[in-house]
Amino acid sequence: MPLPPAPGRRAARLSPEAYENKVNPARASSRTVAAEPEEVNETIAPEAPTAAAPVRRRTHNTAEAATKAAAPAVATPKSTTSTRQAAAKKTISNTPVTASNGSQGSQGKSLPRSKKTQGPAKLFVLDTNVLLHDPTSLFRFEEHDIFLPMIVLEELDAHKKGMTEVARNGRQTSRTLDALAGVEGADIGRGLKLDSTGQRAAGGCLYFQTAPLDYSLPTSLPAGKADNQILGVVAALSKEHAPREVVLVSKDINMRVKARALGLNAEDYQNDKTLDDGDLLYAGVLALPQDFWSKSGKNVESWQSGAHTYYRIGGPIVPQLMINQFVYFEAPGEPSLFARVSEIREKTAVLQTLKDFGSAKNAVWGVTTRNREQNFAMNLLMDPEIDFVTLTGTAGTGKTLLALAAGLTQVLDDRRYTEIIMTRATVSVGEDIGFLPGTEEEKMGPWMGALDDNLEFLAKGDGGNAGEWGRAATNELIRSRIKIKSMNFMRGRTFLNKYVIIDEAQNLTPKQMKTLITRAGPGTKIICMGNLAQIDTPYLTEGSSGLTYAVDRFKGWPHSGHITLARGERSRLADFASEVL
Repeated sequence: MPLPPAPGRRAARLSPEAYENKVNPARASSRTVAAEPEEVNETIAPEAPTAAAPVRRRTHNTAEAATKAAAPAVATPKSTTSTRQAAAKKTISNTPVTASNGSQGSQGKSLPRSKKTQGPAKLFVLDTNVLLHDPTSLFRFEEHDIFLPMIVLEELDAHKKGMTEVARNGRQTSRTLDALAGVEGADIGRGLKLDSTGQRAAGGCLYFQTAPLDYSLPTSLPAGKADNQILGVVAALSKEHAPREVVLVSKDINMRVKARALGLNAEDYQNDKTLDDGDLLYAGVLALPQDFWSKSGKNVESWQSGAHTYYRIGGPIVPQLMINQFVYFEAPGEPSLFARVSEIREKTAVLQTLKDFGSAKNAVWGVTTRNREQNFAMNLLMDPEIDFVTLTGTAGTGKTLLALAAGLTQVLDDRRYTEIIMTRATVSVGEDIGFLPGTEEEKMGPWMGALDDNLEFLAKGDGGNAGEWGRAATNELIRSRIKIKSMNFMRGRTFLNKYVIIDEAQNLTPKQMKTLITRAGPGTKIICMGNLAQIDTPYLTEGSSGLTYAVDRFKGWPHSGHITLARGERSRLADFASEVL
């Protein structure tokens, strides 16, 4: 095969940029060289630079400038002037301003990075409790920079011992810092690139306090206290890097109050919150508009399949729907509709009618639903295609009773699952009573009062139907299929064909919730229940609870469902107390 011809002399003289210009390579070869005392600006000619075609700038050494100065200039004086102005502006904007202690000045950084938000990058000073609360917080500040005072490293070292969640987070933070500092070419003095370990969401740098900082605090604040030393660092950085914004990030409310009293910027750590407002939590239920049938009735396609009726609808309501979301329509003089979204395809959605568990003939272990939301929840609990169910609601809405009744029916009657496994977060409301004696189940006994109360009700049955073997089963038979497990020993386990109930899930952190849900093996169903208004775990709020995290992440998945139970059914006293207290 003959070799291709060698390139001509004209092609050999073209610069690499000429091969990038597919339209007119010869046009890209003409250059404008403007010689200046310190640098040479080289621009594509003959057109003047515009906003669509930015000026290409290069800097050559003196020998190259002397050689190219002899070449004839082709550009007009106007393009040369524009080139000089653009080059001067670019030179000023790219000039690094390096402050002491390795922190960045207000003009920019010595290393370029892509901006994700508008405005200059901020400098966040992290308190120790932020790192102990979320060891991945170093990578949650997008393009902004992070500064760690020396006292923070001292406090991290003091909290790394033990088996608690705080100690584990402290050790994880130390390993993260060691990995950032161990990257090849890392320079602590210039700042450690936060994306050097693969965390592409972080575009800033991490700076350490490598030298003493000059600051003065009021005499009423003891200088030896760690919080006051961090406040002093923030004050010094704010003065040194003005007008750049320096912000203290702390989970300590009192520290944020002291910082604002001193005129310093302080914020809570917000990146651990799934939602800013608990009212924005996905409810799993949507009320159809009052004019639904009048507007969409003519275009609705319906058909029957088994015991269910299906409706294919369209219109502006479809983008608001999610898979397994419940919809209902109630209006005087109009046919009511209670359905679940089973399919969403482009601009249409399919609604599937529900089974009425409020009827005595459809009672589940003798339990009939008493309101609309309970019926929605029971449809999720009894559906074998739903692997993950979350139930939220105030006290007395029937979360535990519905979950246990559905579990007993599917374990003892339907034989769909082998046993029920129940666990909960062992967070006490008041003072801890100390160590509990006995085995694992005996230690969990005091925490399972809700299980005992509901089993006592379920064991009696509805009317004492002794003719059915499931209703005549003794407490021993029921309890033989219910296992009480502690969350402390869940890691590494795999549940096969189990019906898992996680009670009081509002007290779990997102990490604990992930640990429990990932225990599910083939054929396992997990039910998470909780009341977001009764969180007892310190540092957890409605927005950062593991239950909120699970509801938000699983919404729209075809094998999960969520319902917020709105109406209490315990007693009139409990209902009134939940409203006024």
